Amino acid sequence: MAEALGRLLGKAQIRMVYGGGTIGMMRSVAEGVAAAGGQVLGIIPDYLRSREATGPFTYGELVVVETMHERKRLMAENADGFIVLPGGFGTLDELFEILTWRQLGLHDKPIVLANIGGYWSPLIELLDRMTAHGFVSPTARQLIHAVERIEDILPVFTDAAGTRRMLAGDLV
Repeated sequence: MAEALGRLLGKAQIRMVYGGGTIGMMRSVAEGVAAAGGQVLGIIPDYLRSREATGPFTYGELVVVETMHERKRLMAENADGFIVLPGGFGTLDELFEILTWRQLGLHDKPIVLANIGGYWSPLIELLDRMTAHGFVSPTARQLIHAVERIEDILPVFTDAAGTRRMLAGDLV
């Protein structure tokens, strides 16, 4: 799934902007982008290089920063949209920060949950429950889109802005 997404982005000449790791699922996305002739921008705090960048970064440009805040700021500034792949606490942190920024009007970039295999279904149900109970407005709830197939991601971005760059995965 991750490599397929990368190939899809690369073929569409969409630059991937992500956290710069060379391990795990995000490595597979970056490899897919690079293999399909696309560009990759990785942004990683120096103190995470030993944990997340254990191999050579051969996918494109790597920027090393001081802090996580700087990483997230630069990723958001360099992205035209956000794809949220299945992940853990860091993914949720980045998702809710970028979603909150969108709700506050700090950006108007599309946000897509890649609900592959129903991974994000419990989160989608929670967002719907929060909306039903009045904690999230219906307008704010519509700021995040969920798709169940990798092939359905790019149309969301094309409909939103005809994007040429985006932030994938761990907001990623």
